This record gives sequence, C-alpha cells and structure tokens, in this order.
Amino acid sequence: MSLLLPLAAAAQSKTAPKAAGAVSANSTDQFLMKDGAVVLRQGTKITPLTKNVQLANGTKVNYKSGIVELPVGKMTTLREGDYVTMQGDIVFATPASAAAARGDNSVPATAQYQQYIDRDTPSSAAEMESRLTSLNSKITLMAQKIQLLNDKISLLSSGQRPANTTQIDQKLKALDQQLSQVK
Repeated sequence: MSLLLPLAAAAQSKTAPKAAGAVSANSTDQFLMKDGAVVLRQGTKITPLTKNVQLANGTKVNYKSGIVELPVGKMTTLREGDYVTMQGDIVFATPASAAAARGDNSVPATAQYQQYIDRDTPSSAAEMESRLTSLNSKITLMAQKIQLLNDKISLLSSGQRPANTTQIDQKLKALDQQLSQVK
C-alpha cells in the first residue's frame, strides 16, 4: 500500500505541505466514497486521489476500493457517501452502510437517517422569553428554599431543645409545591 505521507500531518497541522504526487489537505477535509472511488473533499471542491492515504492516527484508506484499516487492525469498506475525517473517524451516509460496517446485513439498503430535530430548542423569541421567565422563577424559589433550609439548620444547631421547626417546614412545603407548578 503506497501512502500519502504529507496527509499524515494534516490532522495535526492546518495544512500539509505539498509533495510530488501528493495533495495538500486541511484538518476539516474528508475522504469521501464517490462513484466507486475515494476522493478528497475540501469544502465543495472534489479532488481525485492517485495514491492510498495514511492519516496521522494510523488510519489507512485505499483510494480505489474504499477499504479503511483502523489503527487497531479493524477493516471496513466505505459505501457511496461514507467518508473518513482527517482525524480518522468514519461517518456513514446511510443506516445500511453503518450496519454493514458492523457486519449486520438486516438493514434495508434503502433505509435513510431521519433528520435530527432538537426538540429542546425554542422555536421563537416568545418561547425563549417564556423559558427565561420560568427559569428566573425557579431560581428565585430555590434561593428562598435555601434560605429557609439555612434558617432550619441554625435553629436546630442552636442547642435549644426541642427546636420548633414547624413554621419553617410549612414554608418549605409551600415552596416545594410552587416549584412543582413552575414549568
């Protein structure tokens, strides 16, 4: 396997130096399986490879077959759309290619990843404002609860027996109820 040595430094430095027959690469570039061969993708620019690649972490990529050998000795074959980062991570384009890399052929070739939706992200400024108001209410109630707990500790440590914490306990219970109602 002939190795593209200047790319080995690419994951450690921003840009690898050019050498005869080599391609300069950036740490954000990827080795993409496209139309049955591995190419170097630099942003939107696609450059065909003429040699196999060895990355700084020891990952080897065969540019003709798409076979990737990881430093631990495990091997996998890239499928269309899969790529290897300059750090040696493999990103699978479909659930089927990820399953095939695990040796699982039960996933249909037509399976697609679902678009990720972050359900915790506010959809509008009004929703963000509502969440901030709620959070501020919780913070205020928690501060009151901490103060009451400190008061209770002081009362219990004062040495007076029996310490009457009934009033503080009632206030704590009311605060807990208020906290449970804040969304």
